[in-house]
Amino acid sequence: MSSLLRFIPSSICGSRPEIDEQSTSSPDVEVNQATSEKDVKNSEKKSRSLSFVDQHEVEITTVKDPTLNPGELTFEEDVAGGMGRHLGVFSCTLLIVGRIIGTGIFSTPSSILGSVGSVGASLMLWVLGFILSFCGLFVWLEYGTMFPRSGGEKVYLEAVYKKPRYLATVIFASNAILLGFTASGCIVFASNILVSAGHAADRWVVRGIALGVIAFVTILHGLTPRLGILLMNGLSVFKIIILVFIVITGWVVLSGKTRVQDPHANFRNAFAGSSHSSNDYATATFKVLNAYAGWSNVNYVLNDVKNPVRTLKIAGPLGLGICAFLYLFANISYFAAATKPQILKSGVTVASLFFGEVFGTRAQKALTVFVALSALGNVITITFAASRVNQELAKEGVPLPFGNRFWASNWPTGKSPLPGLIIHLIPSVIVIIAPPPSVAYPFILDVEGYPQQIINLFIVLGLFWLRWKKPDAARPFKVWWPIAFFFLVAAAFLLVAPFLRPANGIGDTPPLPYYLYCLVGIGVMFVGIVYWAAWRIVLPRIFGYELTPRKERLEDGTVVTLFSRRKVD
Repeated sequence: MSSLLRFIPSSICGSRPEIDEQSTSSPDVEVNQATSEKDVKNSEKKSRSLSFVDQHEVEITTVKDPTLNPGELTFEEDVAGGMGRHLGVFSCTLLIVGRIIGTGIFSTPSSILGSVGSVGASLMLWVLGFILSFCGLFVWLEYGTMFPRSGGEKVYLEAVYKKPRYLATVIFASNAILLGFTASGCIVFASNILVSAGHAADRWVVRGIALGVIAFVTILHGLTPRLGILLMNGLSVFKIIILVFIVITGWVVLSGKTRVQDPHANFRNAFAGSSHSSNDYATATFKVLNAYAGWSNVNYVLNDVKNPVRTLKIAGPLGLGICAFLYLFANISYFAAATKPQILKSGVTVASLFFGEVFGTRAQKALTVFVALSALGNVITITFAASRVNQELAKEGVPLPFGNRFWASNWPTGKSPLPGLIIHLIPSVIVIIAPPPSVAYPFILDVEGYPQQIINLFIVLGLFWLRWKKPDAARPFKVWWPIAFFFLVAAAFLLVAPFLRPANGIGDTPPLPYYLYCLVGIGVMFVGIVYWAAWRIVLPRIFGYELTPRKERLEDGTVVTLFSRRKVD
């Protein structure tokens, strides 16, 4: 155990208890033999307890095999700085629930129904999304327990794809920064607030409110991090309560004891009108998976998690299981309360339509406020995790404007990465302002989903590669390989199917071409390749220098990788 202790920074372990030398060495104190034996047993018990905690706060995988270390920073360097480990099982479970439940279940069922054409096919996709998400969760659990540090996919890609050096990091960075916006949640919040207030959803009014939301969340997490976590947890609990209420209301509707005339109409011939286009199903699956997105949220912030291996094993399945149960029954409630045409016309206010049909206009307005608060909670949760990922990218040395010291720091509080929040803020503002909200929302869902599937494909391929090349590596959790293979097949299908022509020939984001979101996603990743080539190959050759990495500890304790340019003759 002593060989492992040197890998643990003092900030993680905390100070060790001091021994009162006077009490143990004074000749005036008589030591009772029974008491002495009891003290020895207590000491051994505490030692075993400390060893247990230490083992679970050390990256055992890289201790046993240093060649598996992802990136430039060691584990103890990577976890240094910030607030330390302060998130337990409760907060991590709510971190997943708060990330998953947001705009998706309240806003996208109508879009998914429009893509696949029938209630039955729509419900089947929600079940499929649940299965795929659990398969992905188990893959990420294996990675996360092997490498319990912040960054998520960034860390796992670096651990597997080490050559060409930094290529995987920069490609991931282009996706995380350029597509790491939280615009959709802000738009849904703005739309629902306007509906509840009885105002028309004017384009610039929606944009103005959405900009205010993302600015508020940035300041909240950047300047008052503990308040941000409390608010995040509170809104996550609130969202669970809302969905439980919708589910129970749906059961009452199905019993026939409400104002809804025929609650079983949508279920009698549930698969009538189903699409026969694989493109439609692939596009709809992206939206379902986006609604489930968040099961890996704890993986992005593991530097902040107490006993990260144990916590991840519990919080991951628990958080996703809660959401999957609520999602499926909430959809059934929607289909019981409204007709198919009504749902298709509801746009991003399908939950509001549900309460309007069941309880009337007043309840509809009240529910709209609840949905807006749920969207706000989702934005707060996404932003919390995204800022940590951006900070990890800066710490790794990915070249950013104005130097990496600032972007990697926890300025100004020394506890929360406000610079990482700013990186997240910039693309969010651009996406909110640029396109019309009515077109932007469905297109944003599609664009966010496609590049993530590319990353998922390489992540699961990397898992099989590590199993082959490093069969004896320490794996605190090991996914059953058929589950990983199923996830691999699904990821490959979701990459190919969107290029097949949909049944209606135009997709669900007219006037934009149905394949445009795929090309945009690929283009973003190609930007990463170009950026890497310019940074690592083209510019060094033109100006005759090579990049030499070095590490520097900032005032807040954060360790960052910086690159010096050494002239080459």
